[in-house]
Amino acid sequence: MKNLKLNAFLRSGFFVLLLIGLCVADGGATERIITAFCGSASKPAMEEAAAQFEHETAIRVDLHFSGSGTVLSQMKMARRGDLYIPGSPDYMNKAIREEVVDPESVAIIAYLVIAIDVQHGNPKDIRNLTDLERPGIRVGIGNPEAVCVGLYAVELLERNGLLKQVQRNIVTHAPSCSSTASLVAMQKVDAVIGWRVFSKWNPDKIEAVLLKPHEVPRLAYIPAAISTYSWDKEGAQRFINFLISVEGQKIFAKWGYIASEKEARAFAPQAEIGGEYKLPLNYTYQVR
Repeated sequence: MKNLKLNAFLRSGFFVLLLIGLCVADGGATERIITAFCGSASKPAMEEAAAQFEHETAIRVDLHFSGSGTVLSQMKMARRGDLYIPGSPDYMNKAIREEVVDPESVAIIAYLVIAIDVQHGNPKDIRNLTDLERPGIRVGIGNPEAVCVGLYAVELLERNGLLKQVQRNIVTHAPSCSSTASLVAMQKVDAVIGWRVFSKWNPDKIEAVLLKPHEVPRLAYIPAAISTYSWDKEGAQRFINFLISVEGQKIFAKWGYIASEKEARAFAPQAEIGGEYKLPLNYTYQVR
């Protein structure tokens, strides 16, 4: 009799555990997650867009932000990720060459314009590129070997014949776009060569000094593409479709991003768009 009761107890316990297991399994099956490796040039808008996309589709977007080159290396090393969203076409071209993304899936999310970002009120009265070579001016840029805006900064200075002069005042190389913007917001430098949109992220602490149209060698854009490592290409494509939709574009516009090539060209009509820039072999990182 005792054995019968014990067997009945065990069977009932097993049944409960089985139900719990099925519930957990069912919960795991219904939670759909895609992973996006992003350059942090898109960070505030991308976070809001991902949250809205999850609300509408129940697909969670696991966002990983850093320098565009850094997250590309992370994807390649881990051989994972559904989307690659760098901060410029340079790194997307590299990802295509290295067969990390499907080139047919590339879409343009928003455009970026290079500018000088200074502290609110512009206390050092920095009005143009040549002001960055003045003695005592502390300049910050992104690490040009891993951060899209750092590469554009070096290109800007070289094309305007100011690389050697301004390089003497570069005191730090930030590891991402967002940390480049933070250098000014936290008053660690007097100016960064960054994106115009930085001033829209934190208008109480950052102002953008626009460059003369002929000084801007290249306009950038934020592209997105489906990774060749993706396990959920359909979900990844749905997120790209959301980002380029009217709803997605409203989110990026809210954060100060430029929606169209026409709008971007208003800042520099003759500038190139897309392409790649190779860092000079003699560029050095002498940080003081």
